[in-house]
Amino acid sequence: MPRAKRPWMDDDNPCPRNDDLSLPKATVQKIVGEILPPAVGINFSKEARDLLIECCVEFITLISSEANDISEKDSKKTIACDHITKALDQLGFGDYVPAVLEAANEHKEVQKGREKKANKFEQSGMTLEELERLQQEQFAAAAARHN
Repeated sequence: MPRAKRPWMDDDNPCPRNDDLSLPKATVQKIVGEILPPAVGINFSKEARDLLIECCVEFITLISSEANDISEKDSKKTIACDHITKALDQLGFGDYVPAVLEAANEHKEVQKGREKKANKFEQSGMTLEELERLQQEQFAAAAARHN
C-alpha cells in the first residue's frame, strides 16, 4: 500500500523517507499494556500496535522536521528543547508542552544520577590497577564460598 504524502512536506524540501524507521514493538506493547486497565480485559491487536508505531514515527518526524526548521531560522546547528516546544506550539500541540518540559526535567535528573555513578571510579581514590586487584580478590572470595 503506498504511503500518503505527508502534509508538512513540500516538493522543495522533502523529508527523507526511511521505511525502516520504527519503534521497538515490545516497548510499545509494554506502554500500551500499562495504560489499558487489566481488569476490563481489553486486548490490543498486533495490527493496532503496528499502526500506533507508524503514527508515533510520523509524529516524531513531523515534530523534528518543524524543530529543525526553527533551529535553522535561529542559526543553530543543534535542535534544543526550546525548538521542540516551539514546534509543538506551531503545529497545534501546545497542550503537550507542559508535559514535555516535565519529562525533560525528569530526564535531566536521571542523567545527573548517572553522572554521579560514572564518577565512582574518580571518587574511589584508587588506581585502575588497585580496583582490578580488589575485583579479582572479591571474585576469588565469592568462588571460594560456592566451592
